[in-house]
Amino acid sequence: MSTILIVDDEPTARETLIAMLEGNDFQLELARDGFEALQILDKMSVDLILLDVMMPGMDGFEVCQRIRSRPRLAEVPILILTALDDRASLLRGIESGADDFLTKPIDRYELAARVRTITRLNRYRKLMEQRENLREMAERVVVAQEEERQRISRELHDDLGQALTIHLLGIRDLQNDLTIPTEAMFDKLQTLYGQAYEVFIKIRTLAHNLRPPVLDTLGLRIAMQTYCTEFTRRTNLPVTFEAEQDMPKLPDIYNVTLYRVLQEALTNIIKHAHASHVWADLSMEDQTILLTVQDNGHGFEEGKTESNGIGLTGLRERMILAGGKFNISSSPTRGTIVTAEFPMPEGRPVTEVT
Repeated sequence: MSTILIVDDEPTARETLIAMLEGNDFQLELARDGFEALQILDKMSVDLILLDVMMPGMDGFEVCQRIRSRPRLAEVPILILTALDDRASLLRGIESGADDFLTKPIDRYELAARVRTITRLNRYRKLMEQRENLREMAERVVVAQEEERQRISRELHDDLGQALTIHLLGIRDLQNDLTIPTEAMFDKLQTLYGQAYEVFIKIRTLAHNLRPPVLDTLGLRIAMQTYCTEFTRRTNLPVTFEAEQDMPKLPDIYNVTLYRVLQEALTNIIKHAHASHVWADLSMEDQTILLTVQDNGHGFEEGKTESNGIGLTGLRERMILAGGKFNISSSPTRGTIVTAEFPMPEGRPVTEVT
């Protein structure tokens, strides 16, 4: 159903327009002047604005200009209703940003036809924009996935590959010289054991980063707590993690995406923020699952971040594709706040995850 905002200071004119549009499956919103119209547009989205020109205080041309000055409203179709039919008035309307005109007295059938055509075209435009946005997001996700595969490949080749090569060379040395004394043999075996154990730890760490088992066995809250504790141990950067005890069971895509947001946020903090403390909070507010990660570091000027691997920009796309919202708030003087939220799935009971 399309939403139409009618802006006219005359009650009779508003009632006439309502009567003309009845039965066309439109949701109608009413404004008595330009100021009220702008207030309504600040609170909701509409598909078409029917705008009278001759209004006290702020005429339709000025209202049109103010609407067009707001980026969020720049593409909303505006149909001006006017008794002025001179060329100068029409040109002024076009310059103000109007899309079309209807001259009073208004014909009922012409109005309905114009409104249906404009709302249909606007709906198609929105669908095409959404399709293009989804295509761009899908491309970025594919690129991020490929970069992640390359990172894993480098870790396997450069780190694990070298460690295994050294291990194999040590075994070959033993094979080539089986006459060495028992004590020396024992020392070499101890060295090989240590190397093998290091490889095991690296493989386990890599597998854990790809998909932490605790996420499946104990749930998101415990997985995040465990990661924050381990992160603090590795980096000496204190992370205070808090979460509600009665967290609901979430879809797997929610769990994985929120966990990745925490991982990437902490990784960015240790790389760039020069923070002395981090606070992470997982909560449920008004049927919304909310993750907040905040630091007291240097921060940055918003709009100057770049995507790096599956960095925060890539995670923004992941959140949107999964049905969530993602926001980064930062300044050079107050640190950075990363928020990620998902709506609680309908019909899912809230049960404790231990």
